Amino acid sequence: MHRQAAKTISKSDARSMPRKYFVSPDIFATEQKNIFSKNWLLVGHQSQIPRSGDFFLATVTGENLIVTRDQGSVIRAFFNVCRHRGTRVKEDACGHSSTIQCPYHAWTYGLDGKLIGAPHMDEVPGFDKADYSLHSANVGLWEGFIFVNLEHNPEPVENWFAALNGKFSHWNIPKLRPAKRIEYDVRANWKLMFENYSECYHCPGVHPQLQKVSPYDSAENDLREGPFLGGFMKINPGKSLTMSGNACASFVGKIENLQQVFYYSIFPNMLLSLHPEYVMVHQLLPQSPERTLIICDWLFHPDAFEGKDFNPEDAIEFWDITNRQDWHMCELSQEGISSRAYKPGPYSARESIPAAWDHYYLQQAG
Repeated sequence: MHRQAAKTISKSDARSMPRKYFVSPDIFATEQKNIFSKNWLLVGHQSQIPRSGDFFLATVTGENLIVTRDQGSVIRAFFNVCRHRGTRVKEDACGHSSTIQCPYHAWTYGLDGKLIGAPHMDEVPGFDKADYSLHSANVGLWEGFIFVNLEHNPEPVENWFAALNGKFSHWNIPKLRPAKRIEYDVRANWKLMFENYSECYHCPGVHPQLQKVSPYDSAENDLREGPFLGGFMKINPGKSLTMSGNACASFVGKIENLQQVFYYSIFPNMLLSLHPEYVMVHQLLPQSPERTLIICDWLFHPDAFEGKDFNPEDAIEFWDITNRQDWHMCELSQEGISSRAYKPGPYSARESIPAAWDHYYLQQAG
């Protein structure tokens, strides 16, 4: 999508990846196995389930999960599969309930996943409800964001994000509340979104509106290798990334520099954009080699919602336009890369972060 341009690239021969990585069903299947089934994946923000009994459904690597907050306010994730005959338990995308009940034969589970009701099963010799809890998935919190991991015994989420500890504390992300969600269905490979997000080499021609308030050549990167990549770009003095050019809400925290916006890619399915008065996050859900669903949320400080000058649509419209410009470019890239004429091309001096992202991806893809 945007930004992280850099002044130099680490290798003068860095090139885009071969065609097969964007079109091959076999490589897509390998990614699902080696990347999306083994890494911590963003599924939402804790503000989506503020009360015990609140839930939402999330699909990762073809698995449908129930993400809920139990009676002790602990966030849990369960496979949406009844332990009786495998029926999908929850159908609604989100909601609230004091228990989790299968619609087929009314097997009922507590918010901790334990089976608490199974009609007529007491007549079955040796049946013990304790043996039939919902299957759980690993769940973890980072900066208020909810992550799941389908690995049997994954690295603790705290260890995975240790390199980012305290880095974003000024934005008070755990406290923020969503103002808007937009879902995009993009006809392009998921990796193209990461590569696009990680440079602003394309911004003068693709994003004239963005270019007016945030110069494309103003990037400074502080994370240059590994699973977390990015840095900041400058915002023109007195301006904000909104349609009006003015701040649309009170600031999310004690932001040191109001003339900076930060952009980070978090492998493998999160794009995090940090503005003085809001946070925007993209969640990527690969559907096939040539199709990706993208969920975009805008988060604001709770106090902002009470302010008389609160105008979230000013920022949402700005980025919705910018998003659609980016997704269109990604779709054009997908179409071109799918051609037999495509050959990997050289990255420019302003594309070091896409090159670094490719390098990390290739290490993980196996």
